[in-house]
Amino acid sequence: MIDLGISKLAMIGAVALIVIGPEKLPRVARTVGTLIGKAQRYVSDVKAEVNRSMELDELKKMKDTVESAAKDVTQSVQSSAADFEKTWADATSEAGASDASSVDQISLPEPVPEYRHPGKNWRVKQGAVPAWYKARLGVRTKALSGAARVARFRPTKTY
Repeated sequence: MIDLGISKLAMIGAVALIVIGPEKLPRVARTVGTLIGKAQRYVSDVKAEVNRSMELDELKKMKDTVESAAKDVTQSVQSSAADFEKTWADATSEAGASDASSVDQISLPEPVPEYRHPGKNWRVKQGAVPAWYKARLGVRTKALSGAARVARFRPTKTY
């Protein structure tokens, strides 16, 4: 690297003052400062991009290891499922051959109850303000659809 001390910077400044002149020196100094700032920002952007690419490579490696672990787990589950199905088939074939009357004793599972809505109106926000206070202030406590609101406030026809 170039070793720039205070004495060398003073020498460069003196030469620049003589060559450029005192009228143009501030404008040149601002331009040089701007260019140096742009160069520093460019270098920091390049460093950030390199760091991002390194992190991306690390994430890709991690993704590959997780995918390989998932494949191993999937294969082990499939093999154990195949073993279970084989033993189940063997056990049911032996049990079916030994006791044919046990089929009558099998009870069916109880039916699942039908879905029942909880009855809550999620459109109306429940708060700590009492209903009587809201009614006194005229705050809306019931949610109306657009069609219901139009029907409510539609003027009546008088002939």
